Amino acid sequence: MSRNVIAVVDAGAGNLHSVVRALRHAAPEADIRVCQTAAEIHEAARVVLPGQGAFRDCMRQLDEAGLVSAVQAAARSKPLLGVCVGLQMLFDHSEEAPDVHGLSILPGDVARFRGPAFEGEPGQALKVPHMGWNRAHFCGRHALWQDVPDGAYFYFVHSYHVRPTHPDHAAATTRYGIDFTCAVAADNIFATQFHPEKSASAGLQIYRNFVHWQP
Repeated sequence: MSRNVIAVVDAGAGNLHSVVRALRHAAPEADIRVCQTAAEIHEAARVVLPGQGAFRDCMRQLDEAGLVSAVQAAARSKPLLGVCVGLQMLFDHSEEAPDVHGLSILPGDVARFRGPAFEGEPGQALKVPHMGWNRAHFCGRHALWQDVPDGAYFYFVHSYHVRPTHPDHAAATTRYGIDFTCAVAADNIFATQFHPEKSASAGLQIYRNFVHWQP
């Protein structure tokens, strides 16, 4: 294992290269690599799992590339950061693709935004997807929140949100019609629904914290 290598898993995500650029800006001393093989993920000291678009497409890309077991192994043994659909894939399944299994690294599911706030006449109901800047309210202290203020704004683009089985896995919540979990943490795993790479200084700080995190 190379102590300085951070693997960014290629799951066919549109945000892949913006994640790489943000990591290189936050940690110029690290060796940031886009990884397409299980061997590369096994070799890395840290793993970032980005995702953007459809749950089905991202899981299919991981499966066809033979990366599912490598990501699951990484989640058991080294710091892992999930971003957007990379967060959603950590769970068991998603309403977006009920016939597709997630990675089942964390127990829970992924649901579409629904409820009274999203219903009604056009112009009155909240739009789905939830898109734009919104606040993250921390559920407790965590190393990746270091030097990030509680209630900081982050950038979101999503129609689905995770529902962890264990409430203590919620690391932050956001209000958009409902209060939903926007970040999770469990041992050596941390993941966000928002895009740190699109979230200015607060997002870069999360990447900086991840690079130095010793769970």
